[in-house]
Amino acid sequence: MAKMIAFDQEAQEAMRRGVSKLAKAVRVTLGPKGRNVILEKSFGSPTVTKDGVTVAREVELSDKFEDMGARMVREVASKTSDVAGDGTTTATIMAEAIYNEGLKSVVAGVSPLEMKRGMDRAVGDITAKLREMAIPCKDKKSIAQVGTVAANGDNEIGQILADSMEAVGKDGVITVEEGKSLQTDFEVVEGMQFDRGYLSPYFVTDPQSMECTFEDAFVLVHEKKISNIKDLVPVLEKVVQ
Repeated sequence: MAKMIAFDQEAQEAMRRGVSKLAKAVRVTLGPKGRNVILEKSFGSPTVTKDGVTVAREVELSDKFEDMGARMVREVASKTSDVAGDGTTTATIMAEAIYNEGLKSVVAGVSPLEMKRGMDRAVGDITAKLREMAIPCKDKKSIAQVGTVAANGDNEIGQILADSMEAVGKDGVITVEEGKSLQTDFEVVEGMQFDRGYLSPYFVTDPQSMECTFEDAFVLVHEKKISNIKDLVPVLEKVVQ
């Protein structure tokens, strides 16, 4: 299939339109008073969401050059989600503003390299200022407020998130799963669990309950995949001794 090629102002303007179209779709979800977006699905019912990165990932434009501009901003939202876990709508809006103002400067004759260096310096200054202005969430009430906003104003979920954080601590792991009842609750699991049982029924120690229970057992944790049983022989010999 032949490639379409565009140059100079034609390419810049097409990509700008793509950036603006994606940002317009995402912008409405900004903040606690943001609105929902309905996404059509090829299979099943439409999805209603207020998550910026989810909306961004669903935007596909028919014009190839506009779609390239949209994909650039979509990457911004995705990276923000991966690194920070939130703020994807804000990142999208800022990316649109940076692109539009940067394009104006380039058209006016500003060196793109010099502008990039200036932006890097500005990022450092802004980041330092934001860290000074930041208010740490030190108490349960603050965490509940943040959780409520993230849950689209659902106070119950915000409170459960605060309870979960209090139970496991800031370094604990919280997993969200679909429940089997009508209530939303949380469960604290001590230690570590694996989502699979024993590999062979011969490992069963209690035929009545079909459980495999060991006391004072040796546990081997290895960072790589063990593909040859001979690699385990030295360890097994030590265990037998």
